[in-house]
Amino acid sequence: MLASLRSAVVFGVDACTVQVEVDVSFGLPSFTMVGLPDASVRESRDRVRSAIRNSGFEFPPHRITVNLAPADVRKAGAAFDLPIALGILAAQGAVVRREIADLVVFGELSLDGAVQPTRGVLPIAAAARRDGLSGALLPLANASEAAIVQGLSLFPVSSLAEAVRALNEPDGKTMALAPPPTRLSSRDVADLADVRGQLLARRALEVACAGGHNLLLVGPPGAGKTMMARRVPGILPPMTFEEALEVTSIHSVAGLLPTGAGLVDDRPFRAPHHTISNAALVGGGSQPRPGEVSLSHHGVLFLDEMLEFSRHVLEVLRQPLEEGCVTISRAARTAVFPARFVLVAAMNPCPCGYAGDSMRECRCTPQQITAYRSKLSGPLRDRLDLTVEVPALPPDILGGTGHGEPSSDVRARVVSARSRQCERYAASHVRTNAAMTPRLMAEHCRLDRAGLRRLAAAVERMGLSARGYDRVRKVARTIADLDAADDIRTDDIAEALQFRMEM
Repeated sequence: MLASLRSAVVFGVDACTVQVEVDVSFGLPSFTMVGLPDASVRESRDRVRSAIRNSGFEFPPHRITVNLAPADVRKAGAAFDLPIALGILAAQGAVVRREIADLVVFGELSLDGAVQPTRGVLPIAAAARRDGLSGALLPLANASEAAIVQGLSLFPVSSLAEAVRALNEPDGKTMALAPPPTRLSSRDVADLADVRGQLLARRALEVACAGGHNLLLVGPPGAGKTMMARRVPGILPPMTFEEALEVTSIHSVAGLLPTGAGLVDDRPFRAPHHTISNAALVGGGSQPRPGEVSLSHHGVLFLDEMLEFSRHVLEVLRQPLEEGCVTISRAARTAVFPARFVLVAAMNPCPCGYAGDSMRECRCTPQQITAYRSKLSGPLRDRLDLTVEVPALPPDILGGTGHGEPSSDVRARVVSARSRQCERYAASHVRTNAAMTPRLMAEHCRLDRAGLRRLAAAVERMGLSARGYDRVRKVARTIADLDAADDIRTDDIAEALQFRMEM
């Protein structure tokens, strides 16, 4: 007796459907799986057997063969438990329909027959809709996440017995959910008004957020670098629905969505420890999963004490900073993860942290300072659009009673500048000045003669590379957008060059 269902497997932040075929035939009792199952899938034999028996059904004492097609795609995860169990029950007649081609079925089984939530539900639901399937049989705890995809009938179940009833009586169990309301912000974002002084650094934060540029803060310990970096999410514009959908998909694949969560509304803010590995930063593993750069997609990646990170870890940032994505290649397949984020990094000017400080004496030798700063390679340094010195503040400013400009005012200017960029690049996939292609730069970053002369002089004086030359123009375009100017002015070039100064 043969039964067939559809399940799903996740690749990166995408998914494809997998045909689960179950053959129950007479012979010595055995339970065999074929189709490149990994250890977690093979272990489902014991979970499925116990779940069927504890749900009041009879486990067939015959030879069972489970085929996961296509056979050349490796299957991983416990989400195949439910379709395998239902396939066995369909083959022996407990499920009326032996061929279920219009539904995608997934879910992990407990030994008592309960259906547990699984990760990657949002891309699975999107793949089912893309493949023309009518609905999904899924764990009840994942229903809110799957409901984000419109046009898909959902059959949420909490047990194997309930799943059998849903397939035998589909009209009584269909749950066509409307997309849940976007979650309110769950993070208490600190306000930029708490920052005293540091006008140049505050301006750099505004420019970086307005154009999606990368920022490096250099200063002694306690000057406020980390404090300002943690206030960046408060001045970034709200995410669009498409951006929120991408962020939710990535967090779903990574297993970071809480149970019952809908669409993620907060822009990500990731601050990994300096002991992180390169695989954890950009993603990897035998079954590639997103790393910190992808988890910060459409948000902020903050590297505190940047030069304490291993050099080979920092160097893997080159591709995502340049291309906005990460390509993870393995022997079986290649996965591409999105990684378009604002990099905010903080570092001390020397090993002791007080080089150039007017209040404390630096104890480092010139050789030590040179060796310390050389941890930041030239190619990576070239990809940092803005570099700002954050000096230690004198006591009269620290003890003042006034407050700086609040995040809401800065955010209003950032939102206005981003709106101009979205309108300007509406015909392309680009949304920020930092992501401009050479063709778009030729059209929207034209300079007058005075601007060209100033930029040419800076190239000779500062030794800018071709990449640095283009990034100065992009930053100048953002500065002009903040002032609602149609053309890049000479003063915009001058301010952009100010943020390009060497440490």
